[in-house]
Amino acid sequence: MIANVRAFFDRYLATTAPEQDDDHRLQIASAALMIELINADHETSPEEEAMLDEILVEHFQLSAQEKQDLIDLAHAEKHEATDYYRFTSLLNQHYSQQDKIDLVENLWRLAYADRHIDKFEEHLIRRLADLLHVPHADFMQAKHRATDA
Repeated sequence: MIANVRAFFDRYLATTAPEQDDDHRLQIASAALMIELINADHETSPEEEAMLDEILVEHFQLSAQEKQDLIDLAHAEKHEATDYYRFTSLLNQHYSQQDKIDLVENLWRLAYADRHIDKFEEHLIRRLADLLHVPHADFMQAKHRATDA
């Protein structure tokens, strides 16, 4: 698993890749976390996949190949532990606090897309929010905004 994440990271997120600007690398890191979330409960619902597509189209400019590589990686490795630090450290370096809160809200939207938040999904969102240094109050407000929509 770690080798696959490292290969993905090196391919799309390495700071030495001149063709990748910071915004694009941040979008890929965020999308990777979202894909990990929809696989957290080992069941990806059509509603979650539709919400993921909606968020990716709404917020990110990923190529079809990047999107497919992310999905393939997530499906191939969904039963393994993931090195979230590679993604969250990049986001912490470049995202504003509001950007991180918005990401947590999008994670909640994904988790709630099937109208049920699984304990594994909630645990992962809590873990990611902690790694992103999102205060608990903002974490809870993001959850309420996502589930009340």
